Amino acid sequence: METLRQINTYRPYWAKRFGVAAMLPMTRAEMEQLGWDSCDIILVTGDAYIDHPSFGMALVGRLLEAQGFRVGIIAQPDWQSADAFKALGKPNLYYGITAGNMDSMVNRYTADRKIRSDDAYTPGAAAGKRPDRAVLVYSQRCREAYPDVPLVVGSIEASLRRIAHYDYWSDKVRRSILVDSKADILLYGNAERALVELTHRIARGEPVSEITDIRGTAYLRKRIPEGWQEVASTQMDRPGKVDVHVDPYEMKMGAGSSCETDDKIDGSAALPAGVSAIQIVRKQKVPRELQVVRLPAYEEVSQDPVMYAHASRVLHLESNPGNARALVQRHGDREVWLNPPPIPLTTKEMDYVYDLPYARKPHPAYGASKIPAWEMIRFSVNIMRGCFGGCTFCSITEHEGRIIQSRSEESILNEIVEIRDKVEGFTGVISDLGGPTANMYRMACKSETIEQACRKLSCVYPGICENLNTDHSALIQLYRKARAIKGVKKILVGSGLRYDLAVTSPEYVKELVQHHVGGYLKIAPEHSEDNVLSKMMKPGMSAYDEFKLMFEKFSKEAGKEQYLIPYFIAAHPGTTDEDMLNLALWLKKYDFKLDQVQTFTPTPMAMATAMYHSGKNPLRKVTHDSEEVPIPKAGGVRRLHKAFIRYHDPNNWPMLREALKKMGRADLIGNGKKHLVPAWQPIKPVVAAAARTGSRIKTAARSPARAPTRGK
Repeated sequence: METLRQINTYRPYWAKRFGVAAMLPMTRAEMEQLGWDSCDIILVTGDAYIDHPSFGMALVGRLLEAQGFRVGIIAQPDWQSADAFKALGKPNLYYGITAGNMDSMVNRYTADRKIRSDDAYTPGAAAGKRPDRAVLVYSQRCREAYPDVPLVVGSIEASLRRIAHYDYWSDKVRRSILVDSKADILLYGNAERALVELTHRIARGEPVSEITDIRGTAYLRKRIPEGWQEVASTQMDRPGKVDVHVDPYEMKMGAGSSCETDDKIDGSAALPAGVSAIQIVRKQKVPRELQVVRLPAYEEVSQDPVMYAHASRVLHLESNPGNARALVQRHGDREVWLNPPPIPLTTKEMDYVYDLPYARKPHPAYGASKIPAWEMIRFSVNIMRGCFGGCTFCSITEHEGRIIQSRSEESILNEIVEIRDKVEGFTGVISDLGGPTANMYRMACKSETIEQACRKLSCVYPGICENLNTDHSALIQLYRKARAIKGVKKILVGSGLRYDLAVTSPEYVKELVQHHVGGYLKIAPEHSEDNVLSKMMKPGMSAYDEFKLMFEKFSKEAGKEQYLIPYFIAAHPGTTDEDMLNLALWLKKYDFKLDQVQTFTPTPMAMATAMYHSGKNPLRKVTHDSEEVPIPKAGGVRRLHKAFIRYHDPNNWPMLREALKKMGRADLIGNGKKHLVPAWQPIKPVVAAAARTGSRIKTAARSPARAPTRGK
């Protein structure tokens, strides 16, 4: 992998002389207190401004401040006019635009496309403080405010919509957000490296339209530049290996053939006068870094779902920073050009980002209002980013990538001390020491060469790769040092756990179970049936069973009564009614009564979304005749699948009885222990199913504050 400049080695911009702001300004009055006459960069976000590294705009703002730039924040502006976008004046360099920590559509709508009644990233959890498709709306208003100011869009909403993408809420394929927002450049993924370089180059006077060589960026262009080799990927499938054709001018029929000749043609020997030999000129293959893969055009993928699935497969195969090529996709008369993914930050760079002087609290303008997302993470520490699990329904891989980026032990421990000393209300409990996946800290491929060449979509499916280092010793040591800090009473692990990795280290499981579980531990089997798990790229239930035995053994040894909280997804692509019935029977067998259930939501760019839209399996080569995947799309089917997981809720019993009869499983209707639902129905409607006293599970709900990504 190429070596790039470290983000902490740039010469600071001249405005660094103004020093560090206690909070980045949100008003002109705050700017004046800092001695500023203008902002170099204004960041517009759909979230409330909380100065903490788990919130993208705070992280980006503090990073740019450390580079010497004056950064202002416009948080949750009134988008009905451009007035709110002029509040801090005209930025000297650019507007940076984000919808916030979550995609604005996921944030506002449920999996059933119903409007949510709250927003975890807003003071008082008030709903309606950001528009649908916030990046598009904010970009339009910024253009109206100051038409000549460059627009830089980023964050998860822009990142996952960087090419033509299926949009669940409008049920159609939409154009790249770069086209619709009319932004000058898009930054995708964890964009610190691209952001720092881009900002310094703009500050030096380089037009943003000429900055086309930064990894992790996307922009519009008219044509493929000279010197690049276009690799067509618009056909449905590639043939297998094709042997090189015999050069007929060599006159070789095969080794040992009587027709073989050793004569060498020099262009003139043995030829009649006036006759010259035809020269075979083979086209030279350009280096991989000058190859661009052409995706099917927007006009094609918007009309042909199978072609959409093909494009999704190609994009995911070009996602490893070590070998990914540039991608290009035509939209009308313009080309959306995606440079290869950003090279991950080193541990030293991660420390630089997370050690910046965050205030670790919401902006004072919010007063005493509670912000649910802040309440959830205020005592948590993010130790790493990225995930090599490759779950098809998850956005982490598309946004943060598969290469784990870990902070140093020292940086993490220092943050715990800072929380202890700085964050109001700390009682000695760190609520989470984790990240996208709690136990991937410092895990990586054993060989950097292999890692750079790898094109697998997951390091742990269908089994753990033999080249993956699954050593948990660094994490065990971190846990021990963290809980030894004076004033810390308990270190909990609240992030989801990859249990198929955990079972490779019984010592880790013991450490976790006996010291870092607060009664309940979240894990995510997602389903019980192998054919569904194969579409999710999740391990079979044998890994869950192995982990469960370890969990119970070590809990008993510690004299603790602790329980697992399993997560399951209803209506995932590839799921049939029979699959959901089998899952319900599995839940009943182990007396699991889940209070809340996650129904599959097709988020932009995810592999499972391509399955949902096309009915094809992009985990394999895609053609019109390739593997069909059953898709539970109809509202009634999705509700039924959810009802199977909540088989214990009397409100679901009529639906389940009807379904069981149609499936020929009326034998599961009755009042015995072996029956799934009773034959009787309560006289009065049941508002909510009460959790039975002594039940092994209380609740399994994913909070919107724990979005598919943390940070940007």
